[in-house]
Amino acid sequence: MANEPSTTDLIQLKELRDGVALLKDGSLRGVVQVSAINFELRSSDEQAAILQQYASFLNSIDFPIQMIVHSRRFDISEYLATVQAAADQLTNELLKVQATEYIRFIGELSSLSNIMAKNFYIALPMMVTPPKEQGGFFKGITGIFKKKPVKTGGQTTEQLTTYKAQLQQRADLIIGGLSGMGLKGHMLGQEELLKLFNELYNPVVPAPQKTNA
Repeated sequence: MANEPSTTDLIQLKELRDGVALLKDGSLRGVVQVSAINFELRSSDEQAAILQQYASFLNSIDFPIQMIVHSRRFDISEYLATVQAAADQLTNELLKVQATEYIRFIGELSSLSNIMAKNFYIALPMMVTPPKEQGGFFKGITGIFKKKPVKTGGQTTEQLTTYKAQLQQRADLIIGGLSGMGLKGHMLGQEELLKLFNELYNPVVPAPQKTNA
């Protein structure tokens, strides 16, 4: 029986470095997080204008992008705990009863309607081909006296800095194009990328909300 691939073999991500995702195939990814607007609440003229801006935005892009909608059940346990802590400080019995009823109502509503939290991202792929080193006798001699640059996932730190600047330029174009539709965005930094991929690969399903009888 052939050996089945492990989970790590199926994950294309190699490492995160300085706000850039490095993949096993040598390509890079930058990630832009985008806000949302309520399209349905806009007037017909506003909707038409937004669609026109969106078409212009797509036509202005000369590099590949990937749009991602990340949906996950919204965890309100922390919010309910905050409300409960505030209710415990109340001295008015009527307000305490109302707070308890409110907590129960929100908990039941969450369990019945399955409220989802949505986040929107645009991934910016970049294929890079590391330059081929020229061999030869003199190359070997001169290489002895040169300080070797530190490599980062197959890329030197200098190359990674250059590629990140190019990704940032693409991100700025994306953010500028989206601003015409009332959308805001920013390129994720190192800590934000770590948190995002940790949530993607280690999802935590919120437990059903407990309500007081």
